Amino acid sequence: MTSSTKAGAVLSLGRIYCDMVFRGLSGMPQLGRELFASDFTMTPGGGALITAAHLAASGRPSALLARFGTDALSVALAGQIEALGLDLQFLDRQDSAGPQLTVVMVNDNDRAFLSLRAGHARPSSFERALAWPEAAHLHIAEYATLHEMRDAISAAKANGLTVSLDPSWDDDLIRDPLFFERSAGVDVFLPNQEEAYALTGTDDPRAALAVLTRHFPVVALKCGGDGALLAMNDTVIALPSPQVEVIDTTGAGDAFNAGFLNVWLEGASPAECLSAAITAGSRSVQASGGTGSLAATA
Repeated sequence: MTSSTKAGAVLSLGRIYCDMVFRGLSGMPQLGRELFASDFTMTPGGGALITAAHLAASGRPSALLARFGTDALSVALAGQIEALGLDLQFLDRQDSAGPQLTVVMVNDNDRAFLSLRAGHARPSSFERALAWPEAAHLHIAEYATLHEMRDAISAAKANGLTVSLDPSWDDDLIRDPLFFERSAGVDVFLPNQEEAYALTGTDDPRAALAVLTRHFPVVALKCGGDGALLAMNDTVIALPSPQVEVIDTTGAGDAFNAGFLNVWLEGASPAECLSAAITAGSRSVQASGGTGSLAATA
């Protein structure tokens, strides 16, 4: 599968989160006990926003396609979102639109999430965004959004856009028996190991990759500190991750997505696509929050 030949803007579709990141934990919380963190950050998050932010930082025109609230949390995050350099013309501002609140607990190199769902995913600007002459690609940042918006892929294809999907772990949906049927038409699939194992029923990364390539022409499988695997153009390659100081892995997979899509849209080789993705993900883990590394290098 080759990338789109249209102008190079990416539409990044999904919910906006308010990530409340607690770092420096000695363990994970237990019922009836209080645990103290040594560091706290509140930042806008969610796969759509983080991927769009990293794309924009790389010079790729990137429009956030999402609903966003007018509540106190939304107001508190608005300035940070505006500072990311995203195209916000398709941001759908609604009184009851969120953001979706997530508490992120970081312990060593692992993390846990506690989230509160916030309304439906479909922005009123969806059809207008797909018709935007500069749009080349639709990135769907979570299967939960696609599960609600069953027409998202077909509508994008009707407008000549290529499509990518990050399943983004969801206990209620990751084993949906219709997952592959509802994801039909996706050009680039971007799971992590846990998601790939749940979808394929195997805990071997290469076996999981082989199953996924029956459904998607391009599969980039994120393996955390072990690097990543890529199946693309009848080629399967693996590359390691560099050794870096890991501060926070929140949003690293979304940064990986941005690195991959940015060069894939230029028609880059499999090795170039995977290398760019791993570089972006590795840079992300060296700062707190999904967009913290962008502030550190601005």
